Amino acid sequence: MMIFRFFSRLFGRLCWGRLPQGWLRATPVLPLLLVVAIALSGCNPTAMTTQAAQVPRIVIADLGDPKTFNGPVGKEANPALGLMFTGLLEQDGTTGELVPGLAESWDISDDQQRITFTLREGLKWSDGAPLTVEDVIFSFNDIYFNPEIPSGESDILRVGAEGKFPTVNQVGDRQVEFISPEPFAPLLRFAGGISILPKHVLSDYVFSTGADGKPRFLSAWGTDTPPSEIICNGPYTLKSYQPAERIVLERNPNYWRKDEQGNPQPYIEQYVIQIAGSTDTALIQFRSGGLDVLGVTPDYFALMKREEERGNFKIYNGGPALTTTFLAFNLNQGSRNGTPLVDPIKSRWFNTVEFRQAVAYAIDRQRLINNIYQGLGVPQNSPIYQQSPYALTPENGLPVYDYNLDQAKQLLQQAGFRTNAQGRLADADGNLVRFTLITNAGNKIRESLGAQIKQDLDKLGITVDFQPIAFNTLVGKLSDTLDWEAHILGFSGAGVEPDGSRNVWSVNGTLHAFNQGALSGQDPIEGRVIADWEQRISDLYIQGSQQLDDDQRKAIYAETQRLAQEYVPFIHLVNALSLSAVRNTVEGVKFSALGGALWNIYELQKLSPE
Repeated sequence: MMIFRFFSRLFGRLCWGRLPQGWLRATPVLPLLLVVAIALSGCNPTAMTTQAAQVPRIVIADLGDPKTFNGPVGKEANPALGLMFTGLLEQDGTTGELVPGLAESWDISDDQQRITFTLREGLKWSDGAPLTVEDVIFSFNDIYFNPEIPSGESDILRVGAEGKFPTVNQVGDRQVEFISPEPFAPLLRFAGGISILPKHVLSDYVFSTGADGKPRFLSAWGTDTPPSEIICNGPYTLKSYQPAERIVLERNPNYWRKDEQGNPQPYIEQYVIQIAGSTDTALIQFRSGGLDVLGVTPDYFALMKREEERGNFKIYNGGPALTTTFLAFNLNQGSRNGTPLVDPIKSRWFNTVEFRQAVAYAIDRQRLINNIYQGLGVPQNSPIYQQSPYALTPENGLPVYDYNLDQAKQLLQQAGFRTNAQGRLADADGNLVRFTLITNAGNKIRESLGAQIKQDLDKLGITVDFQPIAFNTLVGKLSDTLDWEAHILGFSGAGVEPDGSRNVWSVNGTLHAFNQGALSGQDPIEGRVIADWEQRISDLYIQGSQQLDDDQRKAIYAETQRLAQEYVPFIHLVNALSLSAVRNTVEGVKFSALGGALWNIYELQKLSPE
């Protein structure tokens, strides 16, 4: 569900259920809300429509405010960044094929360990400064390879068991080479797709420290930074940001792409991201004419389908979406400053594989599909997307957890759990099984999932305290304080290359969400335990990245999927269809689950309403 630009698919980001423009996750609403007029002063679709008549613009919605405009340090999906920054290569949103970006061409050595990129002539940053090989080398050597700057990019660029980085050198006025220390299958995709950042703007931040002794870069380009100071190379630049209202992007006059007649692209002058606050509000805005694109979730698919002609839009179906939805328990057994991250009693439950398997069996995913997704979804059984050639199927040995309450009860009994006279589940020491399940408030699909899972687990005698919480609070719990017990979330952005999720499965990855280690600058975690299966998956991901033979790569990733499903650190739930409603005034849409509705924003045009 991340945005159309290729770099956003290179590495898994935690997907908070926000609303990027590729295909947006909307959610169920009460019938009453469908006729409520927009009352939010900052999100007036009439005003936006009036402005749109004057300036060609695309308007989409996102659930919450961004935490930063600094891509390397951000951990949540930020739809603006993929419009503001690009890499050496891009990805065709319908085929997944790599195509030229900032680099006009590339050469790969016979051993596939050396790639030489040739930059286009005359590249410029949005402020008019030349974009050169020095920017490429700075971005990798001084930011992504910098141990003081933890990022998802650095996770996936590490090669081999020792985690060495490729060597990045200048070999000509416009040539830069990447040399891998050993075979690394996704080198082209990763090196080519990661965003290039401006040396002339950010070098001072990288090479100086603040009062805390950390690089000033970690706090650079925050949401309070004047837009004119954020220098970009993508199709759009930041014009303005109003918290809780909108992000306005405007066409980058120095973007490299032109059409066959030499006209600058993109054609659409502005790109507006409304901060909707909730998916209910986003739906109302779309139906009121204030948005150009909206994700159509199954619960209101029939309603929206009936409105296609009258509302002057079309619903596109790209098949299963390239995203995951899961329930995860906090398996971290460590402590911070002498205090356990998780209550030791609950930690013992969560770290019992039979307990996790029992929960997986007890969740009626078909009922989730029928009740919440209105049948427009399929059970999700693997962390690797169905579209990937590396996805393992149940027919080929992938373990699955079809609803089986008896099997769930049997597993709990094997692990020493018992049901008391009141029908509540207790562990061997008599402690009643009760935990808190969180997700991001405002995402009605996830709120509905949590409510039904609470009901399903009650049949086992488990008490679930379900608490949707504010987006930024959730981010803080999962990436900073680590004081959570269970959550419903998802990942997106890995694409069809499985190594894109290595930062999720690496035991030291920045998105190893179920057993997160301390990140750079955080207080250390004492007593963190890495399970054998957890380490095995981590090692296999390294092996998979090193293997150049495709059949052998498939065998390696098949084993990672079997282990992931056997030990279920993520209990996968439902894979929804990728459905988006797009106004007919947006011309040139090439919709797919991989790219979404607006991946080719550079060639889209906005027609005037009739």
